[in-house]
Amino acid sequence: MVLETEIKAQLNQYLQMMEGDVVLKVSAVSDDISTKMKALVDEIASMSPRISVEHTELYRTPSFSVNRVGEDTGVTFAGIPLGHEFTSLVLALLQVSGRAPKVDQKIIDQVKNISGEYDFETYVSLSCHNCPDVVQALNMMSVLNPGITHTMIDGAAFKHEVDTRNVMNVPSIFLNGEFFGGGRMTLEEILAKMGNGPDASEFADKDPYDVLVIGGGPAGASAAIYAARKGIRTGIVAERFGGQVLDTMSIENFISMKQTEGPKLVASLEEHVKEYNIDVMNLQRAKHLVKNDLFELELENGAVLKSKSVIISTGARWRNVGVPGEQEFKNKGVAYCPHCDGPLFEGKDVAVIGGGNSGVEAAIDLAGIVNHVTVLEFMPELKADAVLQKRLYSLPNVTVLKNVQTKEITGSDKVNGISYIERDTEEVKHIELQGVFVQIGLVPNTDWLGETVDRTRFGEIVVNNHGATNVPGLFAAGDCTNSPYKQIIISMGSGANAALGAFDYLIRN
Repeated sequence: MVLETEIKAQLNQYLQMMEGDVVLKVSAVSDDISTKMKALVDEIASMSPRISVEHTELYRTPSFSVNRVGEDTGVTFAGIPLGHEFTSLVLALLQVSGRAPKVDQKIIDQVKNISGEYDFETYVSLSCHNCPDVVQALNMMSVLNPGITHTMIDGAAFKHEVDTRNVMNVPSIFLNGEFFGGGRMTLEEILAKMGNGPDASEFADKDPYDVLVIGGGPAGASAAIYAARKGIRTGIVAERFGGQVLDTMSIENFISMKQTEGPKLVASLEEHVKEYNIDVMNLQRAKHLVKNDLFELELENGAVLKSKSVIISTGARWRNVGVPGEQEFKNKGVAYCPHCDGPLFEGKDVAVIGGGNSGVEAAIDLAGIVNHVTVLEFMPELKADAVLQKRLYSLPNVTVLKNVQTKEITGSDKVNGISYIERDTEEVKHIELQGVFVQIGLVPNTDWLGETVDRTRFGEIVVNNHGATNVPGLFAAGDCTNSPYKQIIISMGSGANAALGAFDYLIRN
């Protein structure tokens, strides 16, 4: 038995929802992965009379495709879709059987109207929490449009392809044999990248808002909900709903939940926002904000939105080291998510830049996968919590370099080393390795504001205890502000606080 009893019980409930017959076409030989994959397929097929198994030869072995009877749908899994990808398999079974996907009809129509032939391939690791979003989106597109096919490829099962294609982060998406994109992408983002996203004309007839929230993370979602509950016209515009939380694997300090994952929390936030009359505009990036009679927000697509008040909750992003090689080798050995990309460096030597909690946690995680980890910290001492440092120093395959400055990440077509300066002697040294994980904190997403609002020297928006800035009617919340602590639960509170502050402003003005 491949599936645990509890998971099998849950799966059985989902299989009852299948609306038509499905054929799993299996391509396998006698190796260990093939044997385990066949066992998984057979076990699932034994649980429903709607599922049958056929043996065939596919492009990759081991792999299997999920098809309607007499019709190939273009959905293939190469490897064993367990771990985070098991949900992708379950959804594929349901959707191929005829059950409608839970997305807006407008999006379904967009997918169905795509013309041409598109063969997508996505390399994943089964521990990657970002990968299922991409896999599920592309599988859905394959089910809806006969011109689209998609194969999920477990990088651990097809290491030769990973090496040949220089896949060094997951998910890595290829389209018709060429690199298409990397990292988390939603269905809407994939469509936009294919040239099927919303344009400025879709925003032309929007009436002014009472409150316009810029940013869709915890602070933005909270602000929008609190504003909408006051019965005022509310909009939220975001480059990526969920923000940095989408890239957070384990959350254990969100009060009332002992443990959850970022994507799960974001899904709950999105569902909550949809309960209210909130105009959600996703995949839109703010470009310029000015205050005339109303606030006018220009988006990068050229559209202009107007509002009586504005709440900025644009959050923060990973801070770059800013050395030669970092941008050149991003996704070619330079990575920011050890949980997602760590398995691709199995048996290799890597470095972690940063000795705070995130850097030390990354080093500890990586030490169980890679051959050796070198931690580089700029200061004379690590900044991580003592309990983390104790765990780090107990690991036999970790070296800690303190009081060093990263000078350059080297390589040709991918990373092959890192150079650093010993700050006390100014001696330059070099380490040969294959991966560099950057973990030096966050920087607020406020560059686009220019001189519009007062900011600290770190770029954080200065707010008072009502979430108000120095500009009347302009509020801010979350990690983009000068709030001393950057935590999800604090961001949510500050979003609510800013919304109440904005409502009070509207009453008095």
